[in-house]
Amino acid sequence: MPGTGDTGEILVLNAGSSSIKFAVFGPGFVQSHAGIAAGIGGQSFIQFDDEKSDLPLIDHRAALTAVLAGLRKRGVSVENLRAAAHRVVHGGRKLSQPVRITADARNQIAACSPLAPLHNPHNLEAIDTLTELAPDLPQFASFDTAFHSTNPDVATRYAIPRMMETSGIRRYGFHGLSYASLVRCLPELSGAPLPSRLLAFHLGNGASLCAIHNGRSVATTMGYSPLDGLTMGTRSGGIDANAVLRLVEDYGLERTKAILNHESGLLGLSGGKSDMRNLVMDHSADSDFAVEHFCYWSLRHAGSLIAAMEGLDAIAFTGGIGENALGVRARILRGLEWIGVRTNPDANHRNETRLHAVSSKVAVWVAPAREEEMIARDALTLMEAA
Repeated sequence: MPGTGDTGEILVLNAGSSSIKFAVFGPGFVQSHAGIAAGIGGQSFIQFDDEKSDLPLIDHRAALTAVLAGLRKRGVSVENLRAAAHRVVHGGRKLSQPVRITADARNQIAACSPLAPLHNPHNLEAIDTLTELAPDLPQFASFDTAFHSTNPDVATRYAIPRMMETSGIRRYGFHGLSYASLVRCLPELSGAPLPSRLLAFHLGNGASLCAIHNGRSVATTMGYSPLDGLTMGTRSGGIDANAVLRLVEDYGLERTKAILNHESGLLGLSGGKSDMRNLVMDHSADSDFAVEHFCYWSLRHAGSLIAAMEGLDAIAFTGGIGENALGVRARILRGLEWIGVRTNPDANHRNETRLHAVSSKVAVWVAPAREEEMIARDALTLMEAA
């Protein structure tokens, strides 16, 4: 029976609108396999580790079936899995801790779907499909919003009438699994206790900042949805609500959603490029402006979050841009010299873990994003506590 072996592996699933990312973790949280089933319902393919092949995937059930079949060929059978663990984007107010999937937990996740209509339904589809394909396999869920449940009410409450606020319109924050992983792994990387006042930059196609005070989130840049805050790959980031209403008047609701979520951000500013790697290599006026826009608003929000913590002891970069874009990091750190940041340029150029100079009053670190590992750890913690 699945779930009975002490050495069984944990399958981690992250289901999106047209893809399912997966990773398998064995004892000691060593990752044995990882990949993605992408283009579901269109030009689809599946990739296991470094092996990629085109494969028709008409829906998420077909994609997950293909993932399980491919893993079986590689010696990972669903019968021998210890558990499956899912990334669920939105847990609302109630789901602020990882949970084992039960009928009640599933219903609570479904109840949060109106808060994340582009995410939670696909997360649920993976849960339901795996329940059909492997009904005896224990399943768990970790929530991207949960880490920010410690934000004070003044940080989460919009200044709107209570009848609206109590219907779920409030700041939630996202990328919580990345920040929770950072809190866990930074002391290992630095060889020192977790800094009391840590400013975390999760910079990727989706991007946000988080103020972490004594290991707890006290403020973050994303709000009701992952659209708010920083300039992102294709998302606008913060925009005046009346400007949004104007767009709705001019283009209609659905078109406005598409503009703000899929056609804005770096893509809209540069005239066609959303990948930071392409932008920093282009050096056209539009591309340079898009990069500067990203850095400028990262700094604007950084100042706000530093104020929320009433000071700063350390900075940590994570995510694809945070871990790899040397010039972006250098520009952001240069903009924080007013608070005592001093960077070692050679360390930044070599992409080292420690970026701060000896004279710096603020430590600066680069940490790999380990969201999938965090999800697996959450599942194991729940299993061991049962």
